[in-house]
Amino acid sequence: MTSGPDVPPAADPPPPEAEAVFGDSLPKVRRYADLLADDGVRRGLIGPREVPRLWGRHIINCAVVEEILPEGADVIDVGSGAGLPGIVLGLLRPDLEVTLLEPLLRRTVFLEEAVELLGLSNVHVRRGRAEEMRAELSADFVTARAVAPLTRLAGWSLPLLRKNGSLLALKGEQAETELAAAEQDVSKLRPSVSDVIRVGRGKVDPATTVVRVTVTSDGGPPRGSQKSRGGKKKRGRKR
Repeated sequence: MTSGPDVPPAADPPPPEAEAVFGDSLPKVRRYADLLADDGVRRGLIGPREVPRLWGRHIINCAVVEEILPEGADVIDVGSGAGLPGIVLGLLRPDLEVTLLEPLLRRTVFLEEAVELLGLSNVHVRRGRAEEMRAELSADFVTARAVAPLTRLAGWSLPLLRKNGSLLALKGEQAETELAAAEQDVSKLRPSVSDVIRVGRGKVDPATTVVRVTVTSDGGPPRGSQKSRGGKKKRGRKR
């Protein structure tokens, strides 16, 4: 569709599989897709060439990560950028508490506007670098997509995880090679086990590749540190 001066650019209609993935959340996800196609491009958060492949390559690719996340999990999305995967997960799973952690002001402004527009009471925006937040934030999971090589990303992320928490790094075809090269260094950062998993088979092609690093010891933020959303103390939960 050609957009005139008063018609904002819109993403392509969602593919048939989007309804199966998002269900009742699809109308809000469509609003988010349109926001990415318009403000996301104008503000330089995504490239204009990505607009025709927003659904398959970006939105559904991120959404299927929810298969790994248990009910009521706390998630920190490190280097959230345009909100991928954090906003998508928050839209799909209202039971999750998601913190979008992003150091750049122009990106946090976009994220705050998107969260307000979409009415996401379970998603919260924090401006800052992961390595500066280890005394303030903790979570069951840290997600990251296209942020940094695995060793550097683990150095930022593992201190934010509670015991048995996992870093979920969305990676491409070279995930196994990257993990093999980084695994020894990653395990030195904090005792952990790592693997490569693929999620979303039958929903997105190719399936989403995730490097999962699960910490096996305490050593994260000190007792009394804030929850990922930054407003309340950590609460106990049966696991």
